[in-house]
Amino acid sequence: MNEIDLADAIKTVTLKHNGVKEYFITAQATEDNMEEVFDKVSAQMAECNAKIAFQYVFGGRQFYPKAVSAIKNLNWPLTMLHGDACSGSTVTGTQFIAISGTELNPVMDGDRRVGNWYETKDARYCLLGDIRTSNLGLSRKEQARRVFEKMEELLKQADMEFTDIARTWLYLNDLLEWYDDLNEVRTQFFRERGVFDKMVPASTGIGAGTAAGEAMVAALLAVKPKNENVKVFAVPSPLQCPAIDYKSSFARAVEIQQPHARTLTISGTASIEMEGATAYVGDTKNQIKLTMEVVHEILKSRDMDWKDTSRAIAYFKSDADIPLLEKYCVENNLPELPVAISHADVCRHDLLFEIELDAIQMVE
Repeated sequence: MNEIDLADAIKTVTLKHNGVKEYFITAQATEDNMEEVFDKVSAQMAECNAKIAFQYVFGGRQFYPKAVSAIKNLNWPLTMLHGDACSGSTVTGTQFIAISGTELNPVMDGDRRVGNWYETKDARYCLLGDIRTSNLGLSRKEQARRVFEKMEELLKQADMEFTDIARTWLYLNDLLEWYDDLNEVRTQFFRERGVFDKMVPASTGIGAGTAAGEAMVAALLAVKPKNENVKVFAVPSPLQCPAIDYKSSFARAVEIQQPHARTLTISGTASIEMEGATAYVGDTKNQIKLTMEVVHEILKSRDMDWKDTSRAIAYFKSDADIPLLEKYCVENNLPELPVAISHADVCRHDLLFEIELDAIQMVE
């Protein structure tokens, strides 16, 4: 890929609030040009005096060592994301989150830097990734419980509580074999920690093979307001029932209102009817259509639109269906979205497509 193509392949969206800038970078990448892409992003962020805080690489777990070695100074959590039921034979891209205008304080899991916390005069923020247990001898449910406990322990380094979590990402090895068990563990942990008395976070739960075969690897975003200038609250979906109605403990979306900016983080969304049943079984084209309509209605309910998208990840059960998303976007005149593609299992056998999406809007 030449310099012009590489520049075109990197999309950056910037959010400014309280003197802090957040950079959301989505880039196409392959195993052949990973190092070039990573170097280009690192150079761009250095020009902005920004530090990378978080990274996904979308590719099979066998590429993890190569991805790590392609980064000259890796001091942020890197999570490989590719479906555990899929071939994982290619790398399709990468996403970064970088921060400038404030100090990034490390959060450590032993000798691993798993994230950072930073603050403004109105709130404290914490972004963590690659959260996992090293004890692979535990059962899946025990590993999941341990990951939730570790989230809580790590947040203490930022003087934050589990109930400060606004968003989680849960990557489950062989998800379709034990997603119900995961929901049981999550609901029980949320009940014990009083989550249902405050705010249930947004979430994505996806089938992704983990680096060392762990049952679950997680990431999270937590926000702790210092005053009334920052508000964090759940947002319902106009076209879908609450996920908790079918025993899945997450909010459809969460909004973070802060001085001069709003962030809307939409959970992993799939082709599910208002009553909770899968719609358009076996029909990927119409599953994509309904899913995108559901996401669009959430955006519109908060006076946002596709143009406000800062980052998105689209998950396909079959990589043969990947072109259908681009076709939908073209036919419906959507702007070019900063979307990364992952070949992954979705949380039901009959769901063929899922998308998560964040949107940002500046406020005068």
